[in-house]
Amino acid sequence: MSSTDKPVPEQQPVAAWCDPDSLIVRLKDGRQIRTPLWWYPSLLAATPAARNAVELMFDGVHWPEIDEDLSVRGMLLGCKAKGAIDPEAAKSRETEEAA
Repeated sequence: MSSTDKPVPEQQPVAAWCDPDSLIVRLKDGRQIRTPLWWYPSLLAATPAARNAVELMFDGVHWPEIDEDLSVRGMLLGCKAKGAIDPEAAKSRETEEAA
């Protein structure tokens, strides 16, 4: 593990929740990370109750009901889960194929 891979105390999550379109994580230093739910297919497919049943870890967030873990570092770097499909890009492809 390099020094850049170590958890940073200021980046520790202090709250996390989902709205209908986004995952929001508030960090110890006051910043908020907002990422689209489509980045995380398992969260997108989960019920609103399961999405908001979160456990905070030192360096990320855990959803026990759907067995999903996300790191703050990954969110800050813009890492998307395997299988994530941008709904706007998918809609554009469908429109092009229909034409």
